[in-house]
Amino acid sequence: MSEPQHLDVRALPPPQRHALIFEACGKLETGDAVLLVNDHDPKPLYYQFEAEYPGRFSWDYVESGPDVWKVRIGRKQAA
Repeated sequence: MSEPQHLDVRALPPPQRHALIFEACGKLETGDAVLLVNDHDPKPLYYQFEAEYPGRFSWDYVESGPDVWKVRIGRKQAA
């Protein structure tokens, strides 16, 4: 498992963020991760991941606001 790729989306317009995050996470190999940096709690994104890719990604808060949220999103091994 390597260091997570940092993905800071704070400077992007909100409509572009989810597509970029899904693209980056879709390229992850099993055991790899992205460290998402955001300006708000990305909880709705968590629900979107669970709806579209149930159980395929881990979701661990590293920092929880109030100004910056960091979440480690990891690719799990296929069941």
